Amino acid sequence: MTNIHPSAVIENGAQIAQSAEIGPFCFISSKAKIGENVRLIANVTVLNDTTIGEGTIVFPGAVLGGGPQDHGNEFKPEAKLIIGKNNIIRENVTMQCGTPKEHFTTVVGDNGMFMVNSHIAHDCIVGNNVIMTNNAVIGGHVHIGDGAILGGNSAVHQFCHIGRKAMVGGMTGVGRDVIPFGMVTGDRGKLRGLNLVGLKRSGFTNEEIKSLTHAYMFLFKSKNDNFETRLTTAHEKYKNNPLILEMINFIDEALKGKRNILTAEA
Repeated sequence: MTNIHPSAVIENGAQIAQSAEIGPFCFISSKAKIGENVRLIANVTVLNDTTIGEGTIVFPGAVLGGGPQDHGNEFKPEAKLIIGKNNIIRENVTMQCGTPKEHFTTVVGDNGMFMVNSHIAHDCIVGNNVIMTNNAVIGGHVHIGDGAILGGNSAVHQFCHIGRKAMVGGMTGVGRDVIPFGMVTGDRGKLRGLNLVGLKRSGFTNEEIKSLTHAYMFLFKSKNDNFETRLTTAHEKYKNNPLILEMINFIDEALKGKRNILTAEA
């Protein structure tokens, strides 16, 4: 039977799995969906149409599914927040619902860790195994790739994309897209190289890391031709390497987008 503390407020219509645990002074909205083995420790607020996937643990003070902080979009009842499985959501984390711009939906993947005071704004798409350290915040419409890490007190501007396995250092402001496997640091973030420690910890082989490093040096450090020419050359040069093509294709998309690509010089 579901373990619901008597002080919790559960609106009629909320869907709560039998194995879920709802602690003291939680509030659950009528549209909420709480999965198996979810644990809301205490003082957790779940608003609007919010789904929390199985095995997720939410610590006190978290507010999940609040309306978007977006002057251009009045809150709509269709707005959703979908949180995946086995996440750890620490104290005072906030995650917002979407707006019509992105089909009303904010999505958070599986197996993430969202530390104290981190914030996910409206219409974001956050991948699996993402870590957002204390006070890390992302603006609206941001995409975070699988396995990315955002350091403490970092901030990502709206519409930016952070590639898979990228690392954003603490106290870093990100105003452009960050390549997969990249390392970004500085008060106004600059691309400093590849996230070599993260790649090793993730099981990338020495050969894979060497090939990525070679491609990075060619694209971002070579003095031959301009960046656009080097990018065109890279498509042919690395056409048989899926990891490098992932980085190249990401850059292609970023150059078409709202924020452009973060480079070692920018």
